[in-house]
Amino acid sequence: MTDPTKGASMLQGKTAVVTGSTSGIGLAIARALAADGANVVINGFGDKAEIERLRAAIEAEYGVKTLYSPADMTKPSEIARMIATAEATFGGVDVLVNNAGIQHVAPVEAFPAEMWDAIIAVNLSAAFHAIRAALPGMKRRKWGRIINTASAHGLVASAHKAAYVAAKHGLVGLTKVVAIETANDGITCNAICPGWVLTPLVEQQIAARAAAAGQTVEAAQTALLAEKQPMLAFTRPESIGALAVFLCTEAAATITGAAYPIDGGWTAQ
Repeated sequence: MTDPTKGASMLQGKTAVVTGSTSGIGLAIARALAADGANVVINGFGDKAEIERLRAAIEAEYGVKTLYSPADMTKPSEIARMIATAEATFGGVDVLVNNAGIQHVAPVEAFPAEMWDAIIAVNLSAAFHAIRAALPGMKRRKWGRIINTASAHGLVASAHKAAYVAAKHGLVGLTKVVAIETANDGITCNAICPGWVLTPLVEQQIAARAAAAGQTVEAAQTALLAEKQPMLAFTRPESIGALAVFLCTEAAATITGAAYPIDGGWTAQ
């Protein structure tokens, strides 16, 4: 008897598009989906040779087909082309993970207007454009999984992050609307809301913080976590990948419109 909590039977031969997946959380999600049998379209910026190495490594390690899309998440036409290319190459997009995101920190009155526009475009509007493009095919096939990488900041706020918090709150709202509209189409739409995740970008922030405060990296890590999280531990990108896979399983077939904190208790306070 098939264990409904296992994702392989659900994802074998299916296709996932994961935006912002050339590093960090997105790459971990792409690898987790590939490990469960999904062909994967990765997307993001970076060194071309390194991206090709990552693409080939996923293909070789998991025995799936992997495609790279350089689509710019600020350009709706490129997002639509990415989905169309995935459908033409693999026959459909079954799983869409909207993970691409950027950040800028400043008080509201000093927040650059162009950074507000860019953050809303990448962190929120890009998800709308990708969902809009992928939904018709999912509806035809009567199966789809849409996963939006939101944030603890999709549920609570922090100072100096106006655009990011607004975009992530908006992404949680978009998740709920899509879930309601597709509730009887075999499609689910959920958001994952990470707290502190030890990605290369966060590691750079910690190193800078340690240098500025004259602390060890370990002390800077603990201080950073303690500002927000009762649990003084970073979430691993691989754990977020595992949660994404779970949301694609039969066990999660009636979970839709949910915002899943994976945040060490940050939003429980």
